[in-house]
Order: sequence, then structure tokens, then C-alpha cells
Amino acid sequence: MSCLGLDIGGANLKAADGQGWARSVPFALSWAPDDLPEALAELVSSAPAADTLAVTMTGELCDCFLTKDEGVRHIAAAAQQVAAGRPIHVYLVDGRVVSADQACELPHLAAASNWHALSRFACRYVQGEAGLLIDVGSTTTDIVPLVAGRPAPRAYDDTGRLASGELVYMGVERTPVCAVVRHLPWRGGQCPVAAELFATTADAYVVLGELAEDPSAGWTADGRPLTVEFSRARLARMLCADTTQFKIEDALAAARHVRGEQLAQLKAALRQVSGARQPGPTSFILGGQGEFLSRAALADMAAGGDVVSLANELGTEISQCAPAHAVAVLAGEAGE
Repeated sequence: MSCLGLDIGGANLKAADGQGWARSVPFALSWAPDDLPEALAELVSSAPAADTLAVTMTGELCDCFLTKDEGVRHIAAAAQQVAAGRPIHVYLVDGRVVSADQACELPHLAAASNWHALSRFACRYVQGEAGLLIDVGSTTTDIVPLVAGRPAPRAYDDTGRLASGELVYMGVERTPVCAVVRHLPWRGGQCPVAAELFATTADAYVVLGELAEDPSAGWTADGRPLTVEFSRARLARMLCADTTQFKIEDALAAARHVRGEQLAQLKAALRQVSGARQPGPTSFILGGQGEFLSRAALADMAAGGDVVSLANELGTEISQCAPAHAVAVLAGEAGE
């Protein structure tokens, strides 16, 4: 039985077949919830043929929905439209796989379930009794303890995971710079930043060369391409400046500061999660667009143990769609 995994988020739609194919496309669910079926249909049509669909989600948190329950029902209905009669398996945060109708009856378990699917999949790479999944994505970071071959989180919903440090609401692309820093270096001193969505973390990492330029990107803070030139302009806006005042040296200094602050926040969360359990992890499974940041955090903390890169194991594109890949694999294995 072939299965196509779908990870339906608020900013991106991701698909993978568990066999080596994966694709991610930007989609602002908050701005166009009624367009979700069409966007999913286009994504599914680009994928290899599949007998079933396996769905996980985080898009139910979008503020176009009054409640997360409403969001789960909307996403499940869109998936049913796209399935065109094929069976749908919705992954729940307790590890069960149920029908779309059952998921709508258990929305609190269907909501924000993608991290659990990925952590279950990641357990196969753990050497020893305890491991830690660190998935740094475009918008959020998941840090999940893995014990005795199973995920061992302290909480299962987003609020509890935020409180425990296992969900860090920052990523390496879409996080507003003003959510990471309060000041940026400027002419030998520090200048407060504007509390505006003028730039995102992607601008810092493109300037530093840790993320590739993407001239086709339309999701940036100002809708202009994701290139060093336009990233410099967006970072300048954070200081209420423009490129006539803000040279590439200023952009590099600002980008290094953003990176340093984000790295510090990631390390603090890693210490919080790792310190809550004994024994500590002996394996670290890294995934997502920001794998470079989690590697830097582990190096700075001198964390011992095996480090497994999902990008190396599965390929960069699949690693960036890892929850979709995971749910396709898990659903396929359950159906064998």
C-alpha cells in the first residue's frame, strides 16, 4: 500500500511519500483558508500516485479560526476533498492513526501532532537508551526527549510544550527579528529595534551565507526576493534606516547579533529539556532547515554523544519535510 504524507501548517504545506520524494510549498493559511483544498490538490497532484493519504497538522492554530477545534475540522475537510475517495489516516498526538471523521471528534489530539510523528520516526536512529530530537524549522523548533524507543515529552499540547521548553516558537526563516532581539549593533553602540515585521531571521542567515538565496521567495517581510541585497534592506528597516545608511558591514554585524541571540535561546531550551531527565541523552537527532543552528548549539555546549543528521540520512529536501515523511512511513508500516 502506497501512502502520501501531508503536513499541513500555517505557513507551508509539505508532502512526502516515505520513499524518497518530498516537496514543500509556501501557503499562508491565515490569509486564504478557503483556498486550502485547491492548494493541497495542486501539491498532491505533483506527488507520486498513492493509495492513501496520511495527515498531520499544525495549521489549526492560525487565527483565521476562532478555535483550534474549528481549525482541525477545516483541515480535515480539505484533506477529504483532495483524497477523492481514498482512505485518509490522521495522526493523533497520542500516536494513534484514525479516520478524518474520528479526528474531528478528537480535535485536541489531532491538533499540532506533527512533532510526535517525527519523534516516533526519529527513535529508529537513537543509539542507546536516551536521545533528543532537535528539529529547527522555518517557524518553530521542537526539542523532544526519546527514551526506550519512544517519545517521552513532558507535555503534549502546544501550551504545555512551550512551558516545558520542548516547543520554542522560533525558526530560521519566518521569525520576526524583533521577536529575537531588542537591540542591534550600530556604529559602535546598540540601537533599539523597531517593533515591526520589517525583517525575519531568514534575512540574517542569508546575509551570513547559512541559508541559500531564493529569488523566487514571496513570503519575506516585504514580499521582495530573499537575496543578500534585499535582506540588507530589510535589516536596515529594523533600525528605521535604509541602504543609503546601512552598508553590508552593518548587515553582517546585525545578522551575527541575531544569530547569537537565537543560538542562546536554543541552548537555554536544550539545557531546560535535557536537565529535566536523567540520564541525559546519548544521541541527538537533528532535522529541519536550521540544522546548522542546532549543530552550533551542541558544539558550544560540548554535548557528548552520537549526532545523526536527517539531512544526511534522508536528503536535505526530505529533512525539511520530515514530519510528512515520518507520517507516511508510520502509516505505511501500520497498514502492512
